[in-house]
Amino acid sequence: MPELPEVETMRRGIAGLCGARIVAARFPQGTCRPLAIAPPPTEIAARLEGHRIVSVARFGKRVAIEVGREESAPHWLVIEPRMTGLLLVAEPPTPNHVRMELEVATGTGSSAGACQKLLFWDQRGLGTIRLLDARGLDRACGAAKLGPDGLVVTGSDLAERLGESRRGVKIALLDQRAVAGIGNIYAAEILHRAAIDPRTPCHAVAAGAWEAVARAAREILASAVAHEGSSIGDELYRTADNRKGGFQKLHRVYGLAGTPCQACGAPIERIVQAQRSTFFCATCQPRFRGRRRRGTSPKPRAERLAKLVRRSLGA
Repeated sequence: MPELPEVETMRRGIAGLCGARIVAARFPQGTCRPLAIAPPPTEIAARLEGHRIVSVARFGKRVAIEVGREESAPHWLVIEPRMTGLLLVAEPPTPNHVRMELEVATGTGSSAGACQKLLFWDQRGLGTIRLLDARGLDRACGAAKLGPDGLVVTGSDLAERLGESRRGVKIALLDQRAVAGIGNIYAAEILHRAAIDPRTPCHAVAAGAWEAVARAAREILASAVAHEGSSIGDELYRTADNRKGGFQKLHRVYGLAGTPCQACGAPIERIVQAQRSTFFCATCQPRFRGRRRRGTSPKPRAERLAKLVRRSLGA
């Protein structure tokens, strides 16, 4: 479930460990589904111990912890939480789903040597942990793998990368090579604010509409980061210090099938696309009925609807 806002919140939650020295790295072996870890855990542990955490970055839905010391080239511990992964500096929800434990020494002066733990916890075991050099980081997280970040994506980015696709626009927004960080939750919210039906084929989306999608993506993702992500369903997602996110309270369509749209009052609908639930308002997001002529602008009605939705949501 963690998408860009949740992973960015995790990154910010552990960024305070920059400068800390890794005393020990452990990969508990339990009875749970084994995690995808490369190279083998024993090798990662040997290569991490004694190194310092230099920086903590995010690439789409991945956190990259840079580690190194003066006499060696830097490496990055790249963690992809996927469905149920959490990066924690607090007690985990359950002890048996801890997949990695970094014991780090923090502090300076009289407090030097104080130890703290950084945990990667994953209930379903779908996350991944990789230790990569600079070349490996580029292969895993570079421009050939990930598109522009959702916090800075532009309409021209989306038009260039998706404009000729025949996929439905909602499914296309999940393509990390097109735009990095957007997942099922935020794709639905973005398209509602942009007043675009999620089934609309990308090749039928006009340039002005791509601008609306990009603007909605930047606004919604930034707001979700400010609210520290969304804790939905079983509320398994937590911040690094074990608090629930708050953006779920601001969802307008996701998970709200049958409830009135806050923009127009029509019931929110749910359909399935590529085996995933999609939520939308059929009134605010009218269905596309034919192919647009290349180069034409969005229809005036669509422009009016997008403005109405944004106004009703205070955007």
